[in-house]
Formats: sequence, C-alpha cells, structure tokens
Amino acid sequence: AFSGLHIMDELTGRAKAKPMTKVPVAEGVAVSGAGANKRIVSHRRMTRAEKEELLKHAFTEYADSGVEPAPDVPTPPFWGPAVVTPDELDLGTVLQYVNKKALYRLQWQYRQGKRSAEAYERFLTETVEPRFREMVQKVRTDGSLEPRVVYGYWPCYSERNTLVVLDPDDRSTELCRFDFPRQPGGRRLCMADFFRKRDSGELDVVGFSLVTMGAVATRASERLFHENRYDEYLHFHGLSVEGAEALAEYWHKRMRQQLGIAHEDAPDIDALFKQQYQGSRYSFGYPACPNIEDQDKLLRLLEASRIGVTLSDEFQLVPEQSTSAVICHHPAAKYFNVSVTN
Repeated sequence: AFSGLHIMDELTGRAKAKPMTKVPVAEGVAVSGAGANKRIVSHRRMTRAEKEELLKHAFTEYADSGVEPAPDVPTPPFWGPAVVTPDELDLGTVLQYVNKKALYRLQWQYRQGKRSAEAYERFLTETVEPRFREMVQKVRTDGSLEPRVVYGYWPCYSERNTLVVLDPDDRSTELCRFDFPRQPGGRRLCMADFFRKRDSGELDVVGFSLVTMGAVATRASERLFHENRYDEYLHFHGLSVEGAEALAEYWHKRMRQQLGIAHEDAPDIDALFKQQYQGSRYSFGYPACPNIEDQDKLLRLLEASRIGVTLSDEFQLVPEQSTSAVICHHPAAKYFNVSVTN
C-alpha cells in the first residue's frame, strides 16, 4: 500500500522519482551503441536460470554441514498438543514483546527520512511512543485482540534433509515428514541438521506452536477500513500483526523455559529479537523452510481448529493475525539463508 502511495507521489510530481538502478553486465556481453565492438570486463554474475538450477536440487541433495548433535535432548513437560488457557495470556505482558522497530518503521511507516538521528529519536519518543501506549491501553480495554496459543512437543529424528515426526504413544509410527532445503554452497546447512539422525540410536524432540490474535482482530480491522478510518486502520492493523509476532516470541520463551534451556536467554527483550537465546523459531515461508504447504501438516498436528485457526486455499493462516513455528532446541540453530547470492 505504501509503495503504491510513493509511486503516485512520483507520478503526480509530489516526490522526486528515484533513478533506476544500473544492472551489472556479465563478462563477455556485447554492448550496443558506440561500444558495440567492445566487451565489458567484469565479474560474471549467475543468471536466474543458473540459480534456479542450483536451488532445484536443494531439497534432495545431501551434504555434511558439520553440525554436531546437541549435547542433550531436553525432556518436555508433556507430549502432543495442548491449548493454553486464556488466563495464562495477559495481553499487557504479551505486548511487552512487540518489536517496536518493526512496528514503527515497517508497519506504521514512521521512517527517519531526512531527519537527523537525534530528531528522529525525539519524534519517536514524543509522538510515536505515546500513540503506542494509547493503543495498547485501548486494545486491552475493548477486547479487539484475543491472544490464543496451541503448542506441543513430539519425538522425532532427521533423515538427510527431512525431519520425521513420530507418534508420542507409539514411537514406531510416523506421523508426518517435513522436507527442508539445503544450502547449495557455503556451510551447506539444512534445518534437519539440528535434530539427531535416525542412525544415532536416540530420538530428538521438536516443538510446534501456533498463535493468533483472533478473528476479532480481523473484524476490527475490516470495520475501520470500511468506515474510511484509514489512519486508525493502519495503526490498529500494524499493532495486531506485530502483536501476533510478539505472542509467538513470548510463547517461544515459555517453551524454552519448559525445555530447560532458557538460562541462555538475554535479559533484555530487544536482544531476544536478535536471537540471543538457545535454539530457534522457524516459520514456514522463510528461507530455511519455504514450503508454506507444510502449514497443513503443522495445523493437523496441533489440532488448530481448537483456537479457531484455519488455512486458506493458498495455505495462508486465517485469521491473518496468526503465525506458526517449528521450535528447535539445538544451540547452533540460528536463522540462515538458502538462496544463491553469487
């Protein structure tokens, strides 16, 4: 929406159009015009076709990334899915985990622009922060956000690039498989590397979580939009989306506590956004696990209908203000990219 507004500003002359980025030319490519008989000498970049060819095998080709097994396998407090009772989810506590940088700059579009760093910080403190506090108080009062969580733990093992999830009651029974891509170069990492291998003789544990701010948040957003209250709509919608992320961050901390690995947590909430804790929370659609179709498996494991979350035909979570995750306890598990960058 904001990109569209910026384009309209440029078209109407209200903003200066940005110059087009010059595209590097691969080595040996002829240039038309005065230099038609010359050749450009530069570092060759991979073509899109070459990158796609490398990534095509990312889900099937195996390589040893050198990731050692975690020293210990945590013992979860229970096996299978569980719904968190509403009285365990204080909205005020949850919203303390909002990533304000993402909310202010990305959702609410309060960018620094031509302001000095000092002027921008003063603007955030004097204008944006009071509005955030006001909105937090409002949603706590009017019930327009209803945090809900379902999560659980399952025995598992890895097999090449695949995570195999087992039935807690009959560990010889396979419930489902998640196939993950492996980096085509560099460390050759894959999410499956952070779980014990099948031939290790010891099962591992994987956590899954699903959180939502409820259908009430979607209805509130739609009502503001249809009433042409766009400023309120953009601010409420941004808070509801980042509120879901805050809930996921908050409950991930609770899961680390249950697994006995929270002693590695940074004391500052802002530091948690930089993964200063043991393990990781991976969501489908991101580089390490790009198959959003796998949401269907996760929702079936968690029995997601118990908190009112379903999937659209495009495997997107409904309500929109929801997010799911695979929870890994391995100390070396951090975010990584799988794409070809050369």
